[in-house]
Parts: sequence; C-alpha cells; structure tokens
Amino acid sequence: MASTADCVSYTDFHCEKNNQEHRTSEISTKRLIVRRGQTFHITVQFNRNQYNPDNDRFKLVAQTGPNPSETSGTKFLFSLSDSINKRRWSAVAVSSSRSRLSLNISSSPNAKIGRHSLVLQKITPGQTVSQVLGEIVLLFNPWCSEDEVFLSDDGQLNEYVLNEQGVIFTGCTEYIQSLPWNFGQFEEDILDICLKLLDNNPKHLKNPAKDCTHRNSPVYISRIVSAMVNCNDDNGILFGKWDDPYTDGVYPGKWNGSVAILRQWNSGGCQPVCYGQCWVFAAVACTVLRCLGIPTRVVTNFESAHDTNGNLIIESEYDDEGMEVGTSDDSIWNFHVWVESWMARYDLRPGNDGWQALDPTPQEKSEGIYCCGPAPVKAIKEGETDICYDVPFIFAEVNADCVTWVCSEQGKKMKVDTDTKHVGQKISTKCVGSDERDDITNNYKYPEGSDRERQIFELADRRRAPLKPEKQLHLYLKTNDPIYNGANVKISVVISSKNSMKRVYTLKISAMKKKYNRTSRGTCIKKYQQEITVNPSEDKTVEVELSYTEYGEFLDKYNLIRLTALLTDVETNESAFTLKDISLINPNITIQVPGVSVLFKEVMAEISFENFLPVALTNCVFTLEGAGLIDGQKEIKVGKINPGEVITKEASLIPKKMGLKKLTVDFDSDKLKDVKGYINIDIQEEGI
Repeated sequence: MASTADCVSYTDFHCEKNNQEHRTSEISTKRLIVRRGQTFHITVQFNRNQYNPDNDRFKLVAQTGPNPSETSGTKFLFSLSDSINKRRWSAVAVSSSRSRLSLNISSSPNAKIGRHSLVLQKITPGQTVSQVLGEIVLLFNPWCSEDEVFLSDDGQLNEYVLNEQGVIFTGCTEYIQSLPWNFGQFEEDILDICLKLLDNNPKHLKNPAKDCTHRNSPVYISRIVSAMVNCNDDNGILFGKWDDPYTDGVYPGKWNGSVAILRQWNSGGCQPVCYGQCWVFAAVACTVLRCLGIPTRVVTNFESAHDTNGNLIIESEYDDEGMEVGTSDDSIWNFHVWVESWMARYDLRPGNDGWQALDPTPQEKSEGIYCCGPAPVKAIKEGETDICYDVPFIFAEVNADCVTWVCSEQGKKMKVDTDTKHVGQKISTKCVGSDERDDITNNYKYPEGSDRERQIFELADRRRAPLKPEKQLHLYLKTNDPIYNGANVKISVVISSKNSMKRVYTLKISAMKKKYNRTSRGTCIKKYQQEITVNPSEDKTVEVELSYTEYGEFLDKYNLIRLTALLTDVETNESAFTLKDISLINPNITIQVPGVSVLFKEVMAEISFENFLPVALTNCVFTLEGAGLIDGQKEIKVGKINPGEVITKEASLIPKKMGLKKLTVDFDSDKLKDVKGYINIDIQEEGI
C-alpha cells in the first residue's frame, strides 16, 4: 500500500494476486512488479466525500526516470476508457463508488522497463489535483505477443525466464563437464541490484534522461548488460583474471551462483568483485537478463577461437621440441561461454530475429567499450558480417581456420598443418526441462567440410586456401579414456607412413599444462624423445605413460593437459605434427536427500566424497548453495581425507520456495579444488 494525502486515503496494489498473474511473485508479494503489455488491477480508496462519480473525471500518469516527459516517451497520460488497448497505456474502471475506484491498467508492450511512478489526476470543473498512488516496477514480457522478447513456447519460457537453477558446460571437447549454477534471479534483492546496474552504466551517468528513453529496447538493455557485467571501462560487476594469484579475491572456479556476486557488488559500493572468468561473466549476465524478463540461456563453444586481427585465421607456433612458442595474440580456448537472448531485431533487415549472442567477457572492444552483441545467431551462420553487433568476431570464434607452424633453432619456419574443422565444436546449452546437454552447433554453422560451410566462409571475406598434395606422413594421438585424476595417463602415438621407402624419424612427445582459455606456453610437465624406423606403408605405435607424480602439481580446476607429438624425417626434414588436449576426471560428490522434501520443514542432505588420488587431501571443506534452499552459503569443514577414504557429512536445509530447486556442493582441499556436485530437490507443499 502507498499512503497519499488529500483525496486518496490509500492504494491497494493487490501485489500478491497481480504478481502471481505476472509471474513475479517469486521475487516479492510486497510490492507491485508487473510485465509490460499485461493488465494488472488496483483499488484506490478515497477520503470521505472526496469523489463524486457524476462530476469527477480521472487521468492516470505513468512516468519513469529523471525529468520524465511525453516527448521522450518517459511519461504517459491516459484517461479511463471503455476497454483495454493492448498497444498503449490504458485503464478501465471495473467498479466505482463515492469511496472507492477499482481499475484495470495495462502498460504499453513497448514501455520502458524499470521503476515507474503511478499518478492519479482528479479533474473537477476548474481544478486538477495530482496524487502519487505509488511505485511499480515494469519488466519485459515474453508472454506478450506484442513485446519484442515474445517467445511462444511455454517450455522454453519456463526454462529461459523462470528457472533459477541451471547447468553450464565446461571442460574440453572429449570430456564435457556439467557445472551446476544457481542463477537466483528471483531472490528479492536481485531485481533492485539489476536496476542499480542499469543506473550505473556510463550512458546513464552521462545523460540519465536520454538513457531512460532507450530502456524499452531489449537490444539496448542487453548491450548495456554485456558491458556492465565486466568492469573494464565502467562500474561493472566482475573483474576478470586468468592467472594466479587470486589471494585478494575469490578464485573464479569457487563460485556456485550469481547471487553472492551481485550482492557483493551492491554492498561494496559498486566496486568490482574479484574474480571472474568466462562462465562466471556469462552466468551473471544470464541472471540479470532473466530477472529483467529477457529469455536467456548460457551457451558454451568448445575449441573457441579468439581472433585478434580479424583475418579468420588462428596461427600457432611450436619449437622443434613440440613446445608452444611464438608471439601471436590469437588463441583457441578449450571452451568459451557466452549467453543467447531471445528478441526481435527491428533495427536490422528481416530474418535476424530470435536468438542473439551476447558475450560479457572482456575480450575485444565493440564501439569503444568492452562488450559484445547482441549478434543474431542466424547472421553468424550465414556469414553476414555486415550485421551489427560483432558478428565477425563471433563468426571467427566458431569458424576460424587453424594454421600450425614449427620453428627450428636456426629460425626456419615451416607450416606443418592447416585445419578448417577444429574451431567451433559441440556448441552446447542446457536442454529445456532437464540437465542434459543440447548440441546447437547447427544453429551457428553448416556441417564442417560441407560445400555450404565453405561458401559461407567466402561470404565472410575469407579466401579458400588452395588444395595441398596429399601428405605422406600422419600422426595420431590417443589416450586411455576416461582418464581419472590420480591415475596414470597412457599415451599412444600412431605413426602412419605412405612412403614407398624405409624412413628414420625422430619422435618428440611433450606434455604441457594447459589453461582452458589460452595456450600452454612455458609450463612443461614431461618430454619424451625416440628415434624410430618405419617401413614402407607401415603404421607404428609408440606408447608413453604420464604419472600423477609427474602431472599432479600442475593441475588446476579443469585438469587440462596439452599433449603434442612432432615427427621429423632425419634425412628430408619432412614433418608431421598433432596435438590433443585431455581433461582428467575428478572424484564425484554424491548427494542424497531421502524422503519427501516439504516447504519450511527441515531437510537432511547426505554428502559423500571418495578420495581416489594416491595422496592425502588436507584442509577439506564442502560449500553448499541453493536458491530457495539456503540463504547465502553454508560451509562444512572436513579436515583430512586419506587415499581411498570415503567421507560422509550431513547438512540441514529448510526450503523457503516450492518447486524444483538445485542444491550445489563445492569441494575444496589443498590438492584438489572446486570439485562440483549437485542434486535437484522437488520441494512440495505440506500435505501434498
């Protein structure tokens, strides 16, 4: 209720009923939060003898932002009418008396989102009295067919707007990991933090009134969010860091959800939260966009190219030991994570509506600021690099060509491989209604190697490389799959020669620590060299083992190791090169919640962990988080876990929201960090 003076005694916004109908009751039932283009109901209670239905007339005013005006579209005056007009602000009197006026009100489906002041103007002969009825918060409405973010599929709406929990896919192409994430977009304070984020963007700080005039556009809002989730050139949320140390902040792999990050940014005076990497940037952006009402999903691109010079070629250089060298700023990330948001693109030529790629990770500047998108996924697939925003950059991320060079000590540089299929694999998002992986690679590009895919490459201003004569020498790297952290890695190098004569080769195998987002320069785990004689048209296999003793100290969250093999003909210097990135599998966290879980009743979760590393783990701790299950985070200290030991702990939870909720558990120790586990818990109402 909002108290007013003069003729209005109070206004009942019927928050609980309206918010339920507008699918915002999970945020709050204590204030009015509605979606644009949809009717809501209010009741105005008048002071005694202040309203005469026969003589008094009313207008309503909805206004937002500083200095609202009709010309800028931030102020709307509308009279009571006979019916709701779905295309503009309108109101209908449901009932009236000398003491009460009941109204149905609908905002424009193109209204500015954010806080609005609702004002009642009572017009009597010779006098107009204006009174503020109260504040409402207006969000995008993907359920409204006239809204630019309209999405017709109920299953997708439940997943991409209403679901507070999700899964983000990480790891590498051959071993994709599921990372649970609590988006928490309906935690009550998150909406205010998201609106605060909009008010802290540089455009608003420079000209608040002008910025508010554009807040009806999901293209504009999503671009602001893309820029504000990183802090590179504004008062953004996250500080990105990809190298040790992280002692003055939180290691990115430690985060389990967006809520703690957003709350820390809010309580810390809009100072950046330390630290984020690509999946954290994307997940926070997903939270903000879903909260504001824009359907959004998190997308992972495996073998993702970062093309710094825009030539659609990723060049890498190795020395004659197979170790990565060179000065190229281009790189291929084992995975890179961004988001897609659903919206119409009235600013572009037809055919570009639907999913739009947005990337808040600060990589390259777009129109002078660190943001990326929204880029129509359809335009990326068709190579339409003249479409805004940032289609060429994302096109390269999923479709660049790779060229590998080997450099000798004498400075000679030899091209040993060109790969047109390596970049952009298994592009993934969470399935609607389940935690399974949905492969959406075909949304971004035509099948690799197809005529159409190569034609699209030419449309993107990339000349097709001339065909090369068939190579006579090939190398293949194989490993024992799956590979568990702590076990020996068995490496097989297969040499396939089509030469008609016996040849003597030098084989060099290297194992290097690999960061998911860049090269592996400078950190060698193991080198192996052997001289091998290969008979005409013979395939020969060389096997090498890599032990935990050799690789254990080099591992980080993703346990990535880059294996390379370089084969050189001793006589002719003909070379063959291959590489393989492997990701070692961590122990599992097992979570069980027996029985039926009931709202506001204690739930006991049983958490188990087995240490199958050959060393003891110390300083072990579980960290629990879950929207609707836990307020913030809960820590359970474990201490030491010996090799082969199984530890089991119980945690007490009291659910505060109904429906399917995700409990995430993070395990940390001295030698094994950021191991994730989760369980979905169906919270029911008592008596059901």
